[in-house]
Amino acid sequence: MDFAHDARTRALVAQAGAFVESHVLPAEPVLARQLAEAPDAWTFPPVVADLQERARAEGLWNLFLPGEHGAGLTQLQYAPVAEVLGRSMPLGPVATNCAAPDTGNMELLAEFGTPEQRERWLEPLLDARIRSAFCMTEPGVASSDANQIATRIRREGDEWVVTGRKWWSTGAMNPDARLLVVMGLTDPEAPRHRRQSMVLVPRDAPGVRVVRPLTVLGYDDRDHGGHAELAFEDVRVPADAILGGPGDGFAIAQARLGPGRIHHCMRALGTAERALDLVRERAGSRSTFGRPLAERGVVREWAARARIEIESLRLLVLKTAWLMDTVGNKAAMTEIQAIKIAVPSAVQRIVDHAIQLFGAAGLSQDQPLAAMWAGARALRLADGPDEVHLSSLGKAELAPRPATT
Repeated sequence: MDFAHDARTRALVAQAGAFVESHVLPAEPVLARQLAEAPDAWTFPPVVADLQERARAEGLWNLFLPGEHGAGLTQLQYAPVAEVLGRSMPLGPVATNCAAPDTGNMELLAEFGTPEQRERWLEPLLDARIRSAFCMTEPGVASSDANQIATRIRREGDEWVVTGRKWWSTGAMNPDARLLVVMGLTDPEAPRHRRQSMVLVPRDAPGVRVVRPLTVLGYDDRDHGGHAELAFEDVRVPADAILGGPGDGFAIAQARLGPGRIHHCMRALGTAERALDLVRERAGSRSTFGRPLAERGVVREWAARARIEIESLRLLVLKTAWLMDTVGNKAAMTEIQAIKIAVPSAVQRIVDHAIQLFGAAGLSQDQPLAAMWAGARALRLADGPDEVHLSSLGKAELAPRPATT
Protein backbone atom coordinates (compact mmCIF):
# COMPACT_ATOMS: atom_id res chain seq x y z
CA MET A 1 0.00 0.00 0.00
CA ASP A 2 1.30 3.43 -0.97
CA PHE A 3 0.82 5.74 2.01
CA ALA A 4 1.12 8.93 -0.04
CA HIS A 5 -2.14 10.63 -0.99
CA ASP A 6 -2.52 11.39 -4.68
CA ALA A 7 -2.62 14.94 -5.99
CA ARG A 8 -6.42 15.19 -6.05
CA THR A 9 -6.69 14.00 -2.46
CA ARG A 10 -4.04 16.44 -1.26
CA ALA A 11 -5.81 19.31 -2.99
CA LEU A 12 -9.21 18.35 -1.53
CA VAL A 13 -7.80 17.93 1.97
CA ALA A 14 -6.24 21.39 1.79
CA GLN A 15 -9.43 22.89 0.37
CA ALA A 16 -11.69 21.19 2.91
CA GLY A 17 -9.34 22.16 5.73
CA ALA A 18 -9.45 25.82 4.72
CA PHE A 19 -13.24 25.66 4.43
CA VAL A 20 -13.61 24.14 7.90
CA GLU A 21 -11.21 26.57 9.56
CA SER A 22 -12.45 29.71 7.81
CA HIS A 23 -16.18 29.07 7.65
CA VAL A 24 -17.40 25.97 9.50
CA LEU A 25 -15.78 26.33 12.92
CA PRO A 26 -16.66 30.05 13.16
CA ALA A 27 -20.26 29.11 12.31
CA GLU A 28 -20.66 26.74 15.28
CA PRO A 29 -21.60 29.58 17.71
CA VAL A 30 -24.05 30.85 15.09
CA LEU A 31 -25.62 27.40 14.90
CA ALA A 32 -25.95 27.26 18.68
CA ARG A 33 -27.58 30.67 18.78
CA GLN A 34 -30.03 29.90 15.98
CA LEU A 35 -31.00 26.62 17.61
CA ALA A 36 -31.57 28.42 20.92
CA GLU A 37 -33.75 31.03 19.23
CA ALA A 38 -35.99 28.31 17.74
CA PRO A 39 -36.19 25.75 20.55
CA ASP A 40 -39.09 23.74 19.07
CA ALA A 41 -37.93 23.69 15.44
CA TRP A 42 -36.45 20.58 13.88
CA THR A 43 -35.61 22.08 10.49
CA PHE A 44 -32.02 23.06 9.86
CA PRO A 45 -31.31 26.66 10.88
CA PRO A 46 -30.30 29.22 8.21
CA VAL A 47 -26.56 28.86 8.87
CA VAL A 48 -26.65 25.35 7.34
CA ALA A 49 -28.03 26.59 4.02
CA ASP A 50 -25.46 29.39 3.98
CA LEU A 51 -22.60 26.92 4.41
CA GLN A 52 -24.07 24.53 1.87
CA GLU A 53 -24.25 27.29 -0.73
CA ARG A 54 -20.59 28.15 -0.15
CA ALA A 55 -19.48 24.48 -0.16
CA ARG A 56 -21.34 23.79 -3.38
CA ALA A 57 -19.74 26.82 -5.03
CA GLU A 58 -16.30 25.57 -3.97
CA GLY A 59 -16.93 22.06 -5.30
CA LEU A 60 -16.98 20.49 -1.83
CA TRP A 61 -20.20 18.60 -2.48
CA ASN A 62 -21.27 14.93 -2.35
CA LEU A 63 -17.65 13.92 -1.87
CA PHE A 64 -18.62 10.62 -0.20
CA LEU A 65 -20.36 9.15 -3.25
CA PRO A 66 -18.28 7.30 -5.84
CA GLY A 67 -19.34 6.85 -9.43
CA GLU A 68 -21.37 9.05 -11.73
CA HIS A 69 -23.69 10.47 -9.08
CA GLY A 70 -21.01 11.85 -6.75
CA ALA A 71 -17.53 13.30 -6.81
CA GLY A 72 -16.03 10.04 -8.02
CA LEU A 73 -13.65 9.63 -5.09
CA THR A 74 -12.50 6.23 -3.92
CA GLN A 75 -12.84 5.36 -0.23
CA LEU A 76 -9.09 5.90 0.12
CA GLN A 77 -9.37 9.37 -1.38
CA TYR A 78 -12.39 10.30 0.69
CA ALA A 79 -10.99 9.11 4.03
CA PRO A 80 -8.71 12.09 4.84
CA VAL A 81 -11.32 14.55 3.56
CA ALA A 82 -13.97 13.03 5.82
CA GLU A 83 -11.55 13.29 8.74
CA VAL A 84 -11.20 17.03 8.13
CA LEU A 85 -14.99 17.44 8.01
CA GLY A 86 -15.24 15.48 11.26
CA ARG A 87 -13.47 18.29 13.10
CA SER A 88 -16.93 19.87 13.24
CA MET A 89 -19.49 17.11 13.55
CA PRO A 90 -22.42 19.53 13.87
CA LEU A 91 -21.65 21.32 10.60
CA GLY A 92 -18.78 19.84 8.57
CA PRO A 93 -20.59 16.83 7.06
CA VAL A 94 -23.98 18.49 6.55
CA ALA A 95 -22.42 21.61 5.02
CA THR A 96 -20.94 19.46 2.24
CA ASN A 97 -23.97 17.14 1.89
CA CYS A 98 -21.89 14.31 3.35
CA ALA A 99 -23.96 13.67 6.50
CA ALA A 100 -25.51 10.42 7.61
CA PRO A 101 -28.09 9.02 7.15
CA ASP A 102 -28.49 10.74 3.78
CA THR A 103 -25.10 9.43 2.66
CA GLY A 104 -26.08 5.79 3.13
CA ASN A 105 -29.50 6.28 1.60
CA MET A 106 -28.02 7.98 -1.45
CA GLU A 107 -25.58 5.08 -1.83
CA LEU A 108 -28.49 2.63 -1.75
CA LEU A 109 -30.49 4.56 -4.33
CA ALA A 110 -27.44 4.92 -6.57
CA GLU A 111 -26.68 1.19 -6.41
CA PHE A 112 -30.09 -0.46 -6.12
CA GLY A 113 -32.65 2.15 -7.16
CA THR A 114 -34.59 2.10 -10.41
CA PRO A 115 -34.33 5.09 -12.75
CA GLU A 116 -37.71 6.27 -11.48
CA GLN A 117 -36.64 5.94 -7.82
CA ARG A 118 -33.44 7.84 -8.51
CA GLU A 119 -35.31 10.62 -10.25
CA ARG A 120 -37.84 10.98 -7.44
CA TRP A 121 -35.52 10.57 -4.44
CA LEU A 122 -31.82 10.54 -5.32
CA GLU A 123 -31.73 13.73 -7.36
CA PRO A 124 -33.29 15.95 -4.65
CA LEU A 125 -31.06 14.31 -2.02
CA LEU A 126 -27.98 15.06 -4.12
CA ASP A 127 -29.13 18.68 -4.28
CA ALA A 128 -29.95 18.78 -0.53
CA ARG A 129 -33.51 19.84 -1.38
CA ILE A 130 -34.79 17.07 0.88
CA ARG A 131 -33.44 14.84 3.64
CA SER A 132 -34.09 11.20 4.48
CA ALA A 133 -34.08 8.66 7.30
CA PHE A 134 -33.14 4.98 7.53
CA CYS A 135 -35.68 2.96 9.51
CA MET A 136 -34.18 -0.36 10.59
CA THR A 137 -33.84 -0.46 14.39
CA GLU A 138 -36.92 -1.37 16.45
CA PRO A 139 -37.79 -0.89 20.13
CA GLY A 140 -39.33 -4.33 20.58
CA VAL A 141 -36.51 -6.59 19.37
CA ALA A 142 -32.71 -6.83 19.53
CA SER A 143 -32.11 -5.17 16.18
CA SER A 144 -28.41 -6.02 16.17
CA ASP A 145 -29.79 -9.32 14.85
CA ALA A 146 -31.50 -8.03 11.72
CA ASN A 147 -33.38 -11.31 11.31
CA GLN A 148 -35.46 -10.41 14.37
CA ILE A 149 -36.89 -7.24 12.82
CA ALA A 150 -40.65 -7.52 13.21
CA THR A 151 -42.06 -4.68 11.10
CA ARG A 152 -44.30 -6.37 8.55
CA ILE A 153 -44.33 -5.47 4.87
CA ARG A 154 -47.04 -7.47 3.15
CA ARG A 155 -48.18 -7.45 -0.45
CA GLU A 156 -51.80 -6.56 -1.21
CA GLY A 157 -52.50 -6.32 -4.93
CA ASP A 158 -50.44 -3.50 -6.40
CA GLU A 159 -49.33 -2.19 -3.03
CA TRP A 160 -47.05 -2.93 -0.11
CA VAL A 161 -48.58 -2.42 3.33
CA VAL A 162 -46.15 -1.50 6.13
CA THR A 163 -47.06 -2.10 9.78
CA GLY A 164 -44.67 -1.75 12.72
CA ARG A 165 -42.62 0.58 14.84
CA LYS A 166 -39.08 1.93 14.36
CA TRP A 167 -36.81 4.07 16.47
CA TRP A 168 -33.44 5.80 16.34
CA SER A 169 -34.35 6.93 12.83
CA THR A 170 -31.75 9.69 12.61
CA GLY A 171 -32.91 12.86 10.87
CA ALA A 172 -36.57 11.85 10.89
CA MET A 173 -37.64 14.67 13.20
CA ASN A 174 -36.69 17.13 10.46
CA PRO A 175 -39.81 17.79 8.34
CA ASP A 176 -37.54 18.01 5.30
CA ALA A 177 -36.85 14.26 5.71
CA ARG A 178 -39.31 13.42 2.97
CA LEU A 179 -38.06 9.86 2.41
CA LEU A 180 -38.09 6.98 4.90
CA VAL A 181 -36.16 3.86 3.86
CA VAL A 182 -37.93 1.11 5.82
CA MET A 183 -36.68 -2.45 6.37
CA GLY A 184 -39.22 -5.09 7.30
CA LEU A 185 -40.33 -8.71 7.09
CA THR A 186 -41.87 -9.77 3.77
CA ASP A 187 -41.60 -13.58 3.91
CA PRO A 188 -41.29 -15.27 7.33
CA GLU A 189 -40.86 -18.69 5.67
CA ALA A 190 -37.93 -17.77 3.45
CA PRO A 191 -34.30 -18.60 4.30
CA ARG A 192 -33.21 -16.33 7.17
CA HIS A 193 -31.28 -13.88 4.97
CA ARG A 194 -34.13 -13.65 2.44
CA ARG A 195 -36.97 -12.72 4.78
CA GLN A 196 -36.47 -8.96 4.78
CA SER A 197 -37.09 -6.29 2.17
CA MET A 198 -36.76 -2.50 1.97
CA VAL A 199 -39.40 -0.10 0.76
CA LEU A 200 -39.26 3.63 0.06
CA VAL A 201 -41.97 5.35 2.11
CA PRO A 202 -42.84 9.04 1.69
CA ARG A 203 -42.93 10.77 5.05
CA ASP A 204 -46.37 12.21 4.29
CA ALA A 205 -47.90 8.81 3.46
CA PRO A 206 -51.11 8.18 5.46
CA GLY A 207 -50.34 6.07 8.52
CA VAL A 208 -46.83 7.39 9.15
CA ARG A 209 -46.76 8.87 12.64
CA VAL A 210 -43.95 10.45 14.64
CA VAL A 211 -44.28 8.99 18.13
CA ARG A 212 -41.58 11.08 19.83
CA PRO A 213 -38.06 12.45 19.51
CA LEU A 214 -35.24 10.59 21.28
CA THR A 215 -32.28 12.14 23.04
CA VAL A 216 -28.68 10.92 23.18
CA LEU A 217 -27.33 11.37 26.70
CA GLY A 218 -29.61 14.39 26.98
CA TYR A 219 -28.74 15.91 23.58
CA ASP A 220 -31.64 16.27 21.15
CA ASP A 221 -29.25 16.39 18.17
CA ARG A 222 -31.37 18.95 16.35
CA ASP A 223 -28.29 19.87 14.35
CA HIS A 224 -28.63 16.39 12.78
CA GLY A 225 -32.41 16.47 12.43
CA GLY A 226 -32.94 14.57 15.68
CA HIS A 227 -33.73 10.90 16.20
CA ALA A 228 -37.33 9.73 15.97
CA GLU A 229 -39.51 6.88 17.06
CA LEU A 230 -41.94 6.23 14.23
CA ALA A 231 -45.13 4.19 13.91
CA PHE A 232 -46.21 2.73 10.58
CA GLU A 233 -49.92 2.00 10.78
CA ASP A 234 -50.98 0.16 7.62
CA VAL A 235 -48.97 2.50 5.45
CA ARG A 236 -49.58 1.79 1.77
CA VAL A 237 -46.99 2.36 -0.96
CA PRO A 238 -47.01 1.24 -4.60
CA ALA A 239 -45.46 -2.07 -5.58
CA ASP A 240 -42.65 -0.23 -7.36
CA ALA A 241 -41.59 1.39 -4.06
CA ILE A 242 -39.55 -1.69 -3.16
CA LEU A 243 -35.79 -1.22 -3.25
CA GLY A 244 -34.07 -3.99 -5.16
CA GLY A 245 -36.52 -6.85 -4.91
CA PRO A 246 -38.42 -8.91 -2.34
CA GLY A 247 -35.98 -10.62 0.01
CA ASP A 248 -33.08 -8.31 -0.82
CA GLY A 249 -33.34 -6.28 2.40
CA PHE A 250 -30.62 -8.04 4.40
CA ALA A 251 -28.08 -7.87 1.58
CA ILE A 252 -28.91 -4.22 0.89
CA ALA A 253 -28.52 -3.39 4.59
CA GLN A 254 -25.06 -4.96 4.63
CA ALA A 255 -24.10 -3.04 1.51
CA ARG A 256 -25.20 0.17 3.23
CA LEU A 257 -23.61 -0.44 6.62
CA GLY A 258 -20.08 -1.21 5.40
CA PRO A 259 -19.39 2.24 3.95
CA GLY A 260 -21.42 3.80 6.75
CA ARG A 261 -19.17 2.28 9.40
CA ILE A 262 -15.95 3.45 7.80
CA HIS A 263 -17.36 6.95 7.22
CA HIS A 264 -18.23 7.17 10.91
CA CYS A 265 -14.66 6.18 11.79
CA MET A 266 -13.13 8.64 9.34
CA ARG A 267 -15.09 11.52 10.84
CA ALA A 268 -14.43 10.36 14.40
CA LEU A 269 -10.68 10.67 13.85
CA GLY A 270 -11.26 14.32 12.99
CA THR A 271 -13.13 14.71 16.26
CA ALA A 272 -10.16 13.22 18.11
CA GLU A 273 -7.73 15.57 16.39
CA ARG A 274 -9.83 18.58 17.37
CA ALA A 275 -10.00 17.36 20.97
CA LEU A 276 -6.22 17.06 21.00
CA ASP A 277 -5.93 20.59 19.60
CA LEU A 278 -8.07 21.82 22.49
CA VAL A 279 -5.89 19.89 24.94
CA ARG A 280 -2.77 21.51 23.49
CA GLU A 281 -4.22 25.00 23.84
CA ARG A 282 -5.48 24.40 27.37
CA ALA A 283 -2.32 22.72 28.61
CA GLY A 284 -0.20 25.57 27.29
CA SER A 285 -2.29 28.37 28.76
CA ARG A 286 -3.46 26.99 32.12
CA SER A 287 -1.38 26.60 35.27
CA THR A 288 -2.03 24.85 38.58
CA PHE A 289 0.09 25.14 41.71
CA GLY A 290 2.66 27.26 39.92
CA ARG A 291 3.23 25.02 36.89
CA PRO A 292 1.64 24.86 33.42
CA LEU A 293 -0.55 21.85 32.82
CA ALA A 294 1.72 20.99 29.89
CA GLU A 295 4.46 20.17 32.40
CA ARG A 296 2.32 17.67 34.30
CA GLY A 297 3.31 14.08 33.64
CA VAL A 298 -0.24 12.77 33.44
CA VAL A 299 -1.16 15.39 30.84
CA ARG A 300 1.89 14.53 28.74
CA GLU A 301 0.97 10.86 28.97
CA TRP A 302 -2.59 11.57 27.84
CA ALA A 303 -1.30 13.55 24.86
CA ALA A 304 1.27 10.90 23.93
CA ARG A 305 -1.22 8.04 24.10
CA ALA A 306 -3.76 10.06 22.12
CA ARG A 307 -1.23 10.66 19.35
CA ILE A 308 -0.29 6.98 19.23
CA GLU A 309 -3.93 5.88 19.06
CA ILE A 310 -4.90 8.42 16.41
CA GLU A 311 -1.95 7.57 14.16
CA SER A 312 -2.42 3.82 14.58
CA LEU A 313 -6.13 3.90 13.92
CA ARG A 314 -5.76 6.26 10.98
CA LEU A 315 -3.48 3.70 9.33
CA LEU A 316 -6.04 0.95 9.97
CA VAL A 317 -8.83 3.11 8.55
CA LEU A 318 -6.75 3.85 5.45
CA LYS A 319 -5.95 0.17 5.03
CA THR A 320 -9.65 -0.63 5.32
CA ALA A 321 -10.53 2.01 2.72
CA TRP A 322 -7.85 0.64 0.39
CA LEU A 323 -9.21 -2.90 0.76
CA MET A 324 -12.76 -1.76 0.10
CA ASP A 325 -11.54 -0.10 -3.09
CA THR A 326 -9.42 -3.04 -4.27
CA VAL A 327 -11.11 -6.26 -3.10
CA GLY A 328 -14.58 -5.09 -2.09
CA ASN A 329 -16.54 -4.54 1.09
CA LYS A 330 -17.12 -8.21 1.81
CA ALA A 331 -13.43 -9.09 1.66
CA ALA A 332 -12.67 -6.08 3.86
CA MET A 333 -15.16 -7.08 6.56
CA THR A 334 -12.48 -8.03 9.12
CA GLU A 335 -10.95 -4.58 8.91
CA ILE A 336 -14.35 -2.83 8.84
CA GLN A 337 -15.29 -4.59 12.06
CA ALA A 338 -11.91 -3.83 13.61
CA ILE A 339 -12.14 -0.08 13.04
CA LYS A 340 -15.77 0.00 14.11
CA ILE A 341 -14.71 -1.52 17.44
CA ALA A 342 -11.50 0.40 17.98
CA VAL A 343 -12.07 3.94 16.71
CA PRO A 344 -15.16 5.05 18.68
CA SER A 345 -13.75 3.61 21.91
CA ALA A 346 -10.40 5.37 21.43
CA VAL A 347 -12.04 8.67 20.51
CA GLN A 348 -14.30 8.45 23.55
CA ARG A 349 -11.24 7.92 25.76
CA ILE A 350 -9.31 10.82 24.15
CA VAL A 351 -12.26 13.19 24.56
CA ASP A 352 -12.77 12.02 28.14
CA HIS A 353 -9.19 12.99 29.01
CA ALA A 354 -9.75 16.35 27.34
CA ILE A 355 -12.84 16.92 29.49
CA GLN A 356 -10.81 16.04 32.57
CA LEU A 357 -8.15 18.57 31.60
CA PHE A 358 -10.74 21.32 31.17
CA GLY A 359 -12.39 20.49 34.48
CA ALA A 360 -15.99 21.62 34.90
CA ALA A 361 -15.69 23.78 31.77
CA GLY A 362 -15.32 20.60 29.76
CA LEU A 363 -18.79 19.52 30.82
CA SER A 364 -20.41 22.80 29.86
CA GLN A 365 -21.78 24.25 26.65
CA ASP A 366 -18.76 26.57 26.52
CA GLN A 367 -16.72 23.75 25.00
CA PRO A 368 -17.66 21.17 22.33
CA LEU A 369 -16.17 18.31 24.36
CA ALA A 370 -19.29 17.01 26.11
CA ALA A 371 -21.15 16.74 22.80
CA MET A 372 -18.08 15.07 21.26
CA TRP A 373 -18.06 12.52 24.07
CA ALA A 374 -21.76 11.78 23.62
CA GLY A 375 -21.26 11.33 19.89
CA ALA A 376 -18.34 8.94 20.33
CA ARG A 377 -20.26 6.96 22.94
CA ALA A 378 -23.25 6.66 20.63
CA LEU A 379 -21.01 5.30 17.85
CA ARG A 380 -20.28 2.27 20.03
CA LEU A 381 -23.92 1.29 19.42
CA ALA A 382 -24.67 2.79 16.00
CA ASP A 383 -24.40 0.37 13.06
CA GLY A 384 -24.01 -2.52 15.50
CA PRO A 385 -22.79 -2.61 19.10
CA ASP A 386 -19.18 -3.36 20.00
CA GLU A 387 -20.07 -6.79 21.37
CA VAL A 388 -21.63 -8.02 18.12
CA HIS A 389 -18.61 -6.92 16.10
CA LEU A 390 -16.20 -8.40 18.66
CA SER A 391 -18.04 -11.73 18.57
CA SER A 392 -18.09 -11.85 14.78
CA LEU A 393 -14.45 -10.79 14.48
CA GLY A 394 -13.39 -13.27 17.15
CA LYS A 395 -15.28 -16.08 15.42
CA ALA A 396 -13.50 -15.30 12.15
CA GLU A 397 -10.13 -15.12 13.90
CA LEU A 398 -10.58 -18.50 15.61
CA ALA A 399 -11.83 -20.30 12.51
CA PRO A 400 -9.45 -22.97 11.17
CA ARG A 401 -7.06 -21.59 8.57
CA PRO A 402 -6.25 -23.44 5.35
CA ALA A 403 -3.00 -25.35 5.48
CA THR A 404 0.01 -23.66 3.93
CA THR A 405 2.75 -25.40 2.02
